Amino acid sequence: MRVLVTGANGQLGRDLTPLLEAAGHTIYGATRKSEENPMEITDFASVAAQFEQFQPDAVIHAAAHTNVDDCERNPDNAHRVNALGTWNIATLAGEANIPLIYVSTDFVFDGAKTTPYTEYDAVNPLNHYGASKLAGEKHVAQLCRKHFIARTSWLFGAHGMNFPRRMLELAQTRKELTVIADQIGSPTHTLDLAGVLVSLLASQHYGTYHVSNSGECSWYQFAQKTLELAGVQGVNVRPIRAADWQSPTRRPPYSVLRNFALELQGYPTLPHWETALAGFLARIS
Repeated sequence: MRVLVTGANGQLGRDLTPLLEAAGHTIYGATRKSEENPMEITDFASVAAQFEQFQPDAVIHAAAHTNVDDCERNPDNAHRVNALGTWNIATLAGEANIPLIYVSTDFVFDGAKTTPYTEYDAVNPLNHYGASKLAGEKHVAQLCRKHFIARTSWLFGAHGMNFPRRMLELAQTRKELTVIADQIGSPTHTLDLAGVLVSLLASQHYGTYHVSNSGECSWYQFAQKTLELAGVQGVNVRPIRAADWQSPTRRPPYSVLRNFALELQGYPTLPHWETALAGFLARIS
């Protein structure tokens, strides 16, 4: 298939492309800053021009505004990118009657549960990032019949900045790191997420999916395990409460995802987050 990938230069997009190519697909990586394939997802005419030029058979929409604090400070811009941009993509994919995969987030939930969220739990975002991504989900579901909504969480990958890479950088110059211990989630390796997206694309099992590595941890535990697996010594990781961290954004205290729809469809369980983290560290070493 001819697959249009938005956000192709992001940490997920850069893991997606080789897997799609290995599966025999032709990739059209459209990004806002690309000289060859410039596409501004908030501009309908720009998106339509790229659809007309490439004539895709499927779309994976991975582009998003993911800086949650900036989304909180600038909610209109968050909705312009994450809601309107997705609206444009979904409109054209729906008109062409082609599959669309939309990458969403655990932040559509409020974190009030103490057991993992399934695809059948009620959504209730606490912040503008989650609200804007949920708005994108609604546009996809309303406008494109052949859709996959793939919610994921706490992404880390070999390309770009992310939490474990940041911890390793800070550990080079600090003897102590303060990390939030009362927010629990599911760290997810972009390589594992990309593999599932490629598999979904080959199916006709349209719908909403949770896609995260198995297991759960706090940011504090995530940081500890990162330094441990990387062999970093002499750095103390000190736990703090989310209330003590300066941020304008309310985050769900518990946003662990259960890949229930994948289980129902018979997909294999994704590796534990610690195994995925070890694989990530091997990639960047």
